[in-house]
Amino acid sequence: MATAADTADTAVELPPLASAPRRLLKHPRLMHYNRLAALVLIANLVFLLASWPLATRTLGHAALVNLALAVVVRQQYVVNLFFRLATWAPTSWPLKVRWTLGKVYHFGGLHVGGALAGAAWFVAVAVTVTADSRNTPLISVSWVLIGLLVVIVATALPPFRSRFHDHFEKIHRFGGWAALALFWTHTLLSAPDPVSLAVLAVVTFSVALPWMRLRKVAVRIERPSPHVALARFDHGVTPFAGSSTAISRSPLMEWHSFANVPAPGESGFRLTISRAGDWTGSFVDDAPERVWVKGITTAGVANIETLFKKVVYVATGSGIGPCLPHLLAAEVPSRLVWATRDPRTTYGDALVDEILTVQPDALVWDTSRNGKPDMVRLAYAAYRDFGAEAVICISNKKLTWQVVHGLESRGIPAYGAIWDS
Repeated sequence: MATAADTADTAVELPPLASAPRRLLKHPRLMHYNRLAALVLIANLVFLLASWPLATRTLGHAALVNLALAVVVRQQYVVNLFFRLATWAPTSWPLKVRWTLGKVYHFGGLHVGGALAGAAWFVAVAVTVTADSRNTPLISVSWVLIGLLVVIVATALPPFRSRFHDHFEKIHRFGGWAALALFWTHTLLSAPDPVSLAVLAVVTFSVALPWMRLRKVAVRIERPSPHVALARFDHGVTPFAGSSTAISRSPLMEWHSFANVPAPGESGFRLTISRAGDWTGSFVDDAPERVWVKGITTAGVANIETLFKKVVYVATGSGIGPCLPHLLAAEVPSRLVWATRDPRTTYGDALVDEILTVQPDALVWDTSRNGKPDMVRLAYAAYRDFGAEAVICISNKKLTWQVVHGLESRGIPAYGAIWDS
């Protein structure tokens, strides 16, 4: 197994930073996620100015359309469609075009923009209904719904979401269902029209569909170390490489998504679950025999690899999980840089040997032996030496931002999760 001391170019000189305007466009605050959210809000503002003054029914339609946008773009089949459309581009297209298409996983910006615009439109609906109507039940439902939307939006803001993620998920789930019921009630109380009913029907179906695929399945757990559980599933589903599956022990309360690792030519798949909190710790220590799955596998960030002729995968710790199916499938030539603590002891000889079989030139950096490396430099060295077109980073939030921004600010396409939910 390669070690940092033997193979890593830790003193590699990074290329110069791009021009100031280009660096500004690559700043995290101007990432495509935020641009999409801003685009939705601007489109709504243009519609408001072009259509002023607006009738109450038009205000209601605007609120519902934005609600539908916020919900539907999160639907798993729609997410998979986004990825399929974005990755249809051939590698002969200009790199700048493919670079942008690779940001498809920022689609959550549409969700945020739609949710904020929909809430704003519905405030206008509530004010208008209160001023013009004597329908007390309708007015009451309007303001109860406004209060609920405020709670949902406030608890989805990063300060709350990052500190109380489990509470955020519960509020988003149950609050979202309650809001949808109240939208139906509001519509039925206010002379419903075909457009409103059709939009609400689409939203309701989109929300219900994953739960219609809910089932409890058997799982076999292997523990190569107290830090990791390898969960093996074989219930008639072999997901595509790079997809993820959400699993739960209590389906109404808590869900966790992990990258599927199918093996070529074999049925079923594996999930690599590392101890990273109360839920994963309990999963490792008290391995269940059966878990709930929603049954819809969803594309992940690494699925954008097919847009490029060669890619470098940068992973730390259990980030190897989302990389492994792509390394095994070998659909795109790739080079792996993996930094982790004592890999054979933590993940087991079998998994490490499996990785090195398909990636004999991988750099596996043992942090317990060599300390924490400069991942930006290691990523750039692999990118340069391998002649890659892009870097895909699977790590914790801080390091992912360091690698992605560190490379993109130097004109190198780089991708990594954005923790938008």
